[in-house]
Amino acid sequence: MQIDLNSDLGEGVGDDAAMLDIVSSANVACGFHAGDPRGLLATLHEAAARGVAVGAHVSYPDRSGFGRRAMDVAPDDLTADVIYQIGALQALARAAGTRVSYVKPHGALYNTTAEDVRQGDAVIAGVLGADPGLVLMGLAGASILGRARAAGLRVVAEAFADRAYTPEGALISRSKPGAVLHDPDIIAARMLRLAREGVLEAEDGSLLRLGADSICVHGDSPGAVAIAARLRAALEAGGVAIAPFAP
Repeated sequence: MQIDLNSDLGEGVGDDAAMLDIVSSANVACGFHAGDPRGLLATLHEAAARGVAVGAHVSYPDRSGFGRRAMDVAPDDLTADVIYQIGALQALARAAGTRVSYVKPHGALYNTTAEDVRQGDAVIAGVLGADPGLVLMGLAGASILGRARAAGLRVVAEAFADRAYTPEGALISRSKPGAVLHDPDIIAARMLRLAREGVLEAEDGSLLRLGADSICVHGDSPGAVAIAARLRAALEAGGVAIAPFAP
């Protein structure tokens, strides 16, 4: 058994160096929701030194809201925004001795495009326009993955270690109590079961079946490094190898 472990980095709010010692893939900000060129370059150097795969964490243009506010961006504008962000991170990655191998939308863009065909297809077009060899990461079970695959992209399905789920497989809104999980032992047990059995307990106690190739620990969550370390230890002790899905 094998699974990828990823985290959102380059945002200037977490301990990137410590997290990069744990994860196998790094979703690196592209400046639209967080990050500055110097900080992003430093994070990319750290990722390259550890052999951690790099993804472009593209977002709505929303630095003041940390990319967590829904925006009605016209499709052509959104496609251009995605191409722009990927291109900027690709240049920084080359300078750091690594490369961008996948794309993961951030925050509100991630949640909206999971099922919104209009914006989702604009993101798919942006990835194809920037580099059709890139992998698109999205929420396990989301319709965007099927559409991206039909458009010719490789895709990877993702689950969230530190987030609660509805019985339908959607993430609970951060505005609701219990949406973000904090107990490292509970998180580790949930994700070990997901990796080994393909099931996850939803908020109502029902079992949700998810086919996930990657698990995310948010780098800006309180105790994120401790959560990721406990999770990795539990997975490895349970016979699950940690490796990037993309070289």
